[in-house]
Amino acid sequence: MGHLDHATFGWLTPALSYAMACIGAALGLRCTVRALDATGRSRRNWLLTAASAIGTGIWTMHFVAMLGFGVTGTDIRYDVPLTILSLVIAMAVVGVGVFAVGYGRDRVRSLLVGGLTTGVGVASMHYMGMAALRLHGRVTYDPVLVGLSVLIAVVAATAALWAALNIHSPAAVAVASLVMGAAVSSMHYTGMLAVRVEVAPSAEVLPGATVMQFIFPLAVGLGSYLFITSAFVALSPTARERAAYASAGRLTEPDERAVDVAPPGFRTTEPARTTAT
Repeated sequence: MGHLDHATFGWLTPALSYAMACIGAALGLRCTVRALDATGRSRRNWLLTAASAIGTGIWTMHFVAMLGFGVTGTDIRYDVPLTILSLVIAMAVVGVGVFAVGYGRDRVRSLLVGGLTTGVGVASMHYMGMAALRLHGRVTYDPVLVGLSVLIAVVAATAALWAALNIHSPAAVAVASLVMGAAVSSMHYTGMLAVRVEVAPSAEVLPGATVMQFIFPLAVGLGSYLFITSAFVALSPTARERAAYASAGRLTEPDERAVDVAPPGFRTTEPARTTAT
């Protein structure tokens, strides 16, 4: 049995992965709030942005945490296609949940369907990411802890979608994002506690890419996407702000109807000029 280290860099990777989860959750919640206030194409675009933000945040959280994962007695590589597929799954299933909430007429049913779908999808992303591991040995899982991690993912996803429906103030969204980040991190590390590795030492070269060759650059790129998108959302006025600006503009515009037009038949007479004799 190989010794598993989940924090080879100390608290750096857990803290940074938690921050990524919080940023993704905050951005996704804000975009969902914007979507619920919008209609038509604008709603769809905000929901797409929300799905990409939450999915990217969860995926980045997972693989930033995996930067600190190590097993004594073996190197670790990652299967590139499976790793990318885990990212696609994360964004796709989160999109299903977000769109269910954004367009569902029955909010309770939409919340339950969206929470279940998103939670199972997040867990699928996690375990597909783990399936992308390549090492000298065999990986097994504790089924009880696996089930607990899936349950945490479903509860966390349902809570996030509930927050998107019911929380609108920036301060409340910030608190909800911190809670969501903690829930996603808890799901990840519960799933990691379920991992058992039986190391089989070998001189054979492992297939796949190293952490620094693939995971680290991709995580940095997706983290940058979250920060840039956060800035864009923060600078974009909400529907209420646009309505307030439009109302203020109407109040300051001169009323074109209030022109000095004389009624029909009305004649203005100039005062008679007196001429000197």
